[in-house]
Amino acid sequence: MPEILGHNFIAGQRSATGQQTLHSLDASTGQALPYRFTQASETEVDQAARAAAAAFAEFRQLAPARRAEFLDAIADELDELDDSFVAIVCQETALPAARIQGERGRTSGQMRLFAQVLRRGDFLGARIDQALPQRQPLPRTDLRQMRIGVGPVAVFGASNFPLAFSTAGGDTAAALAAGCPVVFKAHSGHMATADQVACAIVRAAERTGMPKGVFNMVFGAGVGEWLVKHPAIQAVGFTGSLKGGDALCRMAAERPQPIPVFAEMSSINPVILLPGALAKRGETIARELAGSVCLGAGQFCTNPGLVIGLRGGAFDQLLAQLGQHLQQQPGQTLLNAGGLRSYENGLTHLHAHAGVEHLAGEPQQGAEARAQLFKADARLLIESDSALQEEVFGPTTVAVEVADDAELSAALLGLRGQLTATLIGEPQDLEAYAWLVPLLEEKVGRILVNGYPTGVEVCDAMVHGGPYPATSDARGTSVGTLAIDRFLRPVCYQNYPQALLPQALQDANPLGLRRLVDGQWHHGAL
Repeated sequence: MPEILGHNFIAGQRSATGQQTLHSLDASTGQALPYRFTQASETEVDQAARAAAAAFAEFRQLAPARRAEFLDAIADELDELDDSFVAIVCQETALPAARIQGERGRTSGQMRLFAQVLRRGDFLGARIDQALPQRQPLPRTDLRQMRIGVGPVAVFGASNFPLAFSTAGGDTAAALAAGCPVVFKAHSGHMATADQVACAIVRAAERTGMPKGVFNMVFGAGVGEWLVKHPAIQAVGFTGSLKGGDALCRMAAERPQPIPVFAEMSSINPVILLPGALAKRGETIARELAGSVCLGAGQFCTNPGLVIGLRGGAFDQLLAQLGQHLQQQPGQTLLNAGGLRSYENGLTHLHAHAGVEHLAGEPQQGAEARAQLFKADARLLIESDSALQEEVFGPTTVAVEVADDAELSAALLGLRGQLTATLIGEPQDLEAYAWLVPLLEEKVGRILVNGYPTGVEVCDAMVHGGPYPATSDARGTSVGTLAIDRFLRPVCYQNYPQALLPQALQDANPLGLRRLVDGQWHHGAL
């Protein structure tokens, strides 16, 4: 494994002109690790953004197959990182080695998936309306459309996924696939991890002959504002808190040239327990639900933070069983001390709120997070009370008991935007409660049936997004191949000579793309 230099990455070189030294911490002990990082100066952030802008003109015009080679090379470099790298990630995050090894496979896998997207070419959205010179009363000129990258993208990594949502994560992969150079802001919770992954990306860029500045990375506090406000940056990808995402959105909107921010922020992911399922398999549901709540110490954006059921003995029994399972859970170390403080504050808020009752869980104390179960009055959800709507990032869930179908509907209508919603039911439940689906479609990005939301498949059909505050833009996803759409924009070419057209739009179709021609899908040459 290469030495952890701790300098910023700018145009393929390392830079350390800042005066402040930053330290990486052991997530379990809080002690400083033997790695030092240099806080980026405003000048270095400017240099990184300018390097990305300089690389954009060449990078976006590379053939999709060339960019695919780059993504495949990144995947290969990630897979070659050895056990000493895994050990560093474990130190910085307190996540187990098996989790990190699996997450590395997901990270390299999504790079290879976007390489496939580039090779098949459908992301370009090629559309052709051929000239109709004889049309009356007016002729139609030749019109052709395809999508290009928006420009340099600033990406902010997540604390809870140090690989899959971080330096070489989904936002970086999608932006690079779209032809957009990246300036990455390293997360303070795993700077050594970010350093090693950035080295892997730079090696891949050198191996495949990518332009200098295609990938840049800066360390430190305060750099996010400089990045988002920099005129070279044309879009932002963010995974983090609602407060942080909202702040970035305001900065981007207030620029002389406003730019889009694609932020994943806050979700409590309701699980709706239907009566037939409760009666038939309530004990199993309680055990499975507890496992989902506590998976990864509850540090998943799709953690089921809300459980809704109809009033009755079956729901009471499930809550008792769920409480027992959560009560028996050992304490778990969170990603960092800041995460533990946030978790403790969230629990304190729930304990103090009128209409919320604590049902189960060891008292929260010490350096580990304890699983908790609360029960809240349905009116808090119906009235969109912020206390019930705010994500508690950790192994905690809140149960809401509704009196009847009318109150269930009202409670869901009061729910803010979410990443997911889950229906647990028997076939007869799902038929009787089919009316829930249109309601949930307006509230969430992904609806599950008889599963649990923790666990997000990286594939063509996945949607990991949803209405605000789950994300800042419900039209996109941060997981799956559709994520590339966020960093593309359409360009129309009117009456262009064939020789000047992009290859994707030429009559000969040298890329072999499937294109929409005069309203019909067409695979060959025109």
